[in-house]
Amino acid sequence: MLEIGIFFFGLILGSFINVCIYRLPRDESIAYPASHCPACQTPIRAYQNIPVVSFLFLKGRCGACGAKISWKYPLVEALHGVAFLFIFFQFGPTLNTLIYCLFFSSLVAVTFIDLSHRIVPDQITLPGMVIGVICASTVLSPGPLSSLLGLFVGGGIFYLIAVLSLAVLKKEGMGGGDIKLIAMIGAFLGWKGMLLTIFLAACSGSIIGILLILTQGRDRAEPIPFGPFLAVGAVVALFWEKGILDWYFSIGRM
Repeated sequence: MLEIGIFFFGLILGSFINVCIYRLPRDESIAYPASHCPACQTPIRAYQNIPVVSFLFLKGRCGACGAKISWKYPLVEALHGVAFLFIFFQFGPTLNTLIYCLFFSSLVAVTFIDLSHRIVPDQITLPGMVIGVICASTVLSPGPLSSLLGLFVGGGIFYLIAVLSLAVLKKEGMGGGDIKLIAMIGAFLGWKGMLLTIFLAACSGSIIGILLILTQGRDRAEPIPFGPFLAVGAVVALFWEKGILDWYFSIGRM
């Protein structure tokens, strides 16, 4: 029953994150007005707002005007339900689980906002830095020193990349949103998790970039949102940091 409750809690929070994803880039309140169809502005009734189920019941269309509903809504909700279960199985019925669930939600919101609008909202990353340091100083395993190192070193690395890119290449090499995002990730995961996140994001970003160039003829100079790669790297580091680092250092001892 506890696992079922956590799964449904994830679905419900995922529904709220959908509101954040839509409204934060538009500078709209996430509390008012109530959920409504973006096309016809008709308020969404309770039975039309059940995570995942309503999307399937309505066949992906608004119940009032018939406008198409994006597949991103049920995807975000389902991701939350499954991920919250994984986090629970990893960390058990502890406060860590609740903190990491909220951390995951912030990463999902950043991912979809960055993909759609090419921005990483300060409303997520700035409070996230503070919350990450507080949680690491009181509950989470990285501890305060590792958390602060993750925040300042991570943000510092990306800030240095941005400065050098402007000075040498005369173009933006790292956005301010990405600088704040890696600082927030470092605050939660500590300096080891932060470095692993950067490594994983760089590798996955390079692979996807090459594939886009080869398959779609994408211009090499056209930027790709880096926030989603950082978010995925952070989730991987959250679950498998120790295993990956142990494997890596074991190779060096061979």
